[in-house]
Amino acid sequence: MAFLQIIPSASASASASPSSSLPHTPSLLNLNTLSFSLNPKFHYSTRVNIFQRRRTNSKSLLLRCSASSFSENHHTNSPKSDDVVELPLFPLPLVLFPGAILPLQIFEFRYRIMMHTLLHTDLRFGVIYTDAVSGTADVGCVGEVIKHERLVDDRFFLICKGQERFRVDKLVRTKPYLVAQVTWLEDRPSASEDTDLDGLADEVETYMEDVIRLSNRLGGKPEKEVGDLRRNLFPTPFSFFVGSTFEGAPREQQALLELEDTAARLIREKETLKNTLNYLTAASAVKDVFPSSSS
Repeated sequence: MAFLQIIPSASASASASPSSSLPHTPSLLNLNTLSFSLNPKFHYSTRVNIFQRRRTNSKSLLLRCSASSFSENHHTNSPKSDDVVELPLFPLPLVLFPGAILPLQIFEFRYRIMMHTLLHTDLRFGVIYTDAVSGTADVGCVGEVIKHERLVDDRFFLICKGQERFRVDKLVRTKPYLVAQVTWLEDRPSASEDTDLDGLADEVETYMEDVIRLSNRLGGKPEKEVGDLRRNLFPTPFSFFVGSTFEGAPREQQALLELEDTAARLIREKETLKNTLNYLTAASAVKDVFPSSSS
């Protein structure tokens, strides 16, 4: 099935770029060295699954990033607090959400060193979004290694799971890999006490189901009942799950990751899904009128 275009709301598009204090330096990150493309679209299937990422021809993602893509004076004046910790960073052109699964293949020397260190400590590192247009974001997500395989040539295959979100306060060192001082992020209570988070989550789930059904129809797949997408998740983890399905739109995903209000995140996701559903409805109508024009 073809990838579907995300159609964010007007308010969403105004803030879709990840927050960053870094100037744009295109030469610092060569996206052509990556083994997958950054497609400005995302894909829904009947199994919207945070455990499933778009596959490449390789066994897992082959990633090479430059440490110089992160400025040394990044937030050097940020105030310290009791929950400040140091965390090794892995800048990648993708967004990891809490609860999501990320397969990686580590082959660059500096990150092999990092893996050797992590495998003897707490198995946790920071995944932070970076690209040649937006630079490196301030907010990322901890990836915890839950499975690993070390190969004879010292490469690593990893399966990581997203844990806490964090904000980078300042860079501690850049050699042999990035280490930053970070503070943890948690969603704050919604400004309105009358906000029905469960109701919002149910609305988002309904839109997701409709998008899946219609996209399957457009893709020529047999229509069948969509399974339980929410799976008894509370609103906050469900909002992260929804964001993780917007693959191929990393800037929108980054904007969702940075929000510290569950209601605001669900509302933004609902608007994106609603606009996407409108687009699919129009495409379906065209297909019904001109069957031979569908692709």
